[in-house]
Amino acid sequence: MIPLHELLIFMLAAFVMVITPGPNMIYCISRSITQGRKAGLISLLGVACGFLFHILLVSFGLTAVLFTVPYAYTVLKSAGVIYLLYLAWEAVKPGSKSVFEARRELPPDGPGKLFTMGLFTNMLNPKVAVFYLSFFPQFIKPEYGNLLAQSLFLGFTQLSISFISNGCIVLMASRVTAWFSHNPRWIRVQKWFMASVLSGLALKLALDKGK
Repeated sequence: MIPLHELLIFMLAAFVMVITPGPNMIYCISRSITQGRKAGLISLLGVACGFLFHILLVSFGLTAVLFTVPYAYTVLKSAGVIYLLYLAWEAVKPGSKSVFEARRELPPDGPGKLFTMGLFTNMLNPKVAVFYLSFFPQFIKPEYGNLLAQSLFLGFTQLSISFISNGCIVLMASRVTAWFSHNPRWIRVQKWFMASVLSGLALKLALDKGK
């Protein structure tokens, strides 16, 4: 069983990933703003199924790799640290956009197309695969039990956090984006807060002693 303090750190990381600008959130918010909440939620269902695809693929793959490849943990840990620092820079670099600044106009589509586009937007999103591959190994350890069960547990925890958080943002998309448009100073606060959390997580992983 993964210790509670480790699980809480993972949940924080998963939440930060939700509010990090990326194809999934920009697509869902844009759909909600231009076509309504129902369209945003249908798109989100497609995104959630895309997460399920990544969870199953990465969980079985990670289990095999961590059992058979020497130094795999060290390599994946290093990749995770670099990736988190990259995301921190992406959040605050000049010209970066907050997820709450989504304004892209999209033509109206039916439920089937909304779901399918959400699904493939996530399935083809490299950020999701890189997050799973580089971050999961930091919390999956033999002394906590079955590796596959741990990976699946983390995956569904991340999926739940993403779905609930994204769902709330989609439902409030119009109000939230309107508020930020009238309070641009808080866009900068949100960016720097996100970058600080990502950098802190990178430092935590870098100092982790591993398995």
